[in-house]
Amino acid sequence: MAEETTKDEERSAEESSDAKRVLIVDDDAEIIESIRYALEAKKYEVLVARDGNQGLAMAEREDPDLVILDMMMPKRSGFLVLEKLRRTRPVPLRVIMITANEGSRHKAYAEMLGVDDYIRKPFAMDRLIESVGRLLDSN
Repeated sequence: MAEETTKDEERSAEESSDAKRVLIVDDDAEIIESIRYALEAKKYEVLVARDGNQGLAMAEREDPDLVILDMMMPKRSGFLVLEKLRRTRPVPLRVIMITANEGSRHKAYAEMLGVDDYIRKPFAMDRLIESVGRLLDSN
């Protein structure tokens, strides 16, 4: 019986190591849980950071395949996180920025920094999942 459990655990570890890893950086617990649920249903491995500083630290430590980044957060804004990620990583991470901000200047600045997609809240979860799939399948 113990051998079966070990084989199942190994298989499970192998499957999860093949899963694409998505880091959600947002301070809104409801949004985090909604996105996490949708991503896990599509078999992505989900990591969560609840502010910009934690998001930067996790991006450096965990090396995710994609970051879903809120613009307005405590401690460090999504823009500051994105700027730092772009300055410090030799290979840019895929980044989707989500925001409730309506300003077109913010979108232009995010695009200048190389954001891969910019999605305004509220958004249909299908829209976000489609963007995640498109960005991760193009790798």
